[in-house]
Amino acid sequence: MRAAHRFTQLTAAATLLLASTAGIGADALFPVIAGYGGIHPLPSAAVRPDKQLRYKLLFNITQPSTDPAKPNPSLEKVARTLNLLAHGGVKPRRGDVVAIVQGKATPLILRNELQLVNPNLALIEQLRAAGAEVHVCHEAMVAMGIKVEDVDPRVQIDVSALTTLATLQLRGYALIPD
Repeated sequence: MRAAHRFTQLTAAATLLLASTAGIGADALFPVIAGYGGIHPLPSAAVRPDKQLRYKLLFNITQPSTDPAKPNPSLEKVARTLNLLAHGGVKPRRGDVVAIVQGKATPLILRNELQLVNPNLALIEQLRAAGAEVHVCHEAMVAMGIKVEDVDPRVQIDVSALTTLATLQLRGYALIPD
């Protein structure tokens, strides 16, 4: 009897949780990257984008998506950042936002023909249109058997994520991990 009561309590709690989060993205804004990285502005936030700063950001993307039918969450974080900055009146210069893809996340850069329909490519296209760059680690490609011709042409191939991470940080980019 106790187990049945506990099950009912857990089921009720789960239902309440699902109901409270079902519309989480319903009122999201997408100022720059349509359909990706939705934001929920808070005018009274203590820290907001500063129009006086030059934002040079380096995203290190290492984890694969848990749902291969959806864009990589770390890549969507790049979109969310651009949307947050845009809503705050900040437009980074072309090339000031870079995502370096490596490790288990590497296949997100494959051309559609090799991955049927790659759910990341539409997002990569919008990121590029907004001035961001997506790079991939050649060392990770080699380790995974990915050939240069397998990479979507919108993605730049770097010699290694290690050198990209070091070089761009030394050039003043702020590192944002997965």
